[in-house]
Amino acid sequence: MSLRHALLGLLVDRTASGYDLLKLFDTSLAHVWPATQSQVYGELTRLADAGLLEVVGQGPRGRKDYALTDTGMTELHRWLADPPPEQPRRSDTLLRVFFLDVLTPQQRLAFLNHQAERAAGHHAALRQLRDSLDWTEEGMLTANGLLTLEYGLRLTAMQEEWARWAAQLVASSDSPSQARQS
Repeated sequence: MSLRHALLGLLVDRTASGYDLLKLFDTSLAHVWPATQSQVYGELTRLADAGLLEVVGQGPRGRKDYALTDTGMTELHRWLADPPPEQPRRSDTLLRVFFLDVLTPQQRLAFLNHQAERAAGHHAALRQLRDSLDWTEEGMLTANGLLTLEYGLRLTAMQEEWARWAAQLVASSDSPSQARQS
């Protein structure tokens, strides 16, 4: 996914300013695709220059309201319908796990416990988000937002469970190959 397509998607059924889009990002996409203020405003300018968005209103202090153009909708449809490119399987965490034997047993355990706590913290933040939003509203962001939120909840729960399992394994001094057999 790109910031470009995220912004096009947020403008499907509404006009919005850069400020409005940043607020929408914070309440809907920040856990999936975070973006900074400078990234959003820069991309809005590029999208407008490419004819994918148009400025439909201007307000005080240079505020611009953007709307999706037909060309922008075509691009969003193309992006959604095309199969996503194969993503490289990279995980900084798992790369570190691969070389955990370089650390002392206490450091290994601390690393894995930190991973578990980090996943638990992300999971708690997603639960809080789920519980704080009104999921009865109609619209794409509500229905599909709930689907992506559930993905995040399940993923973080699995990450926490795995890290706690791995920490138990390290704490008991069993080898991973022995644990695989159980």
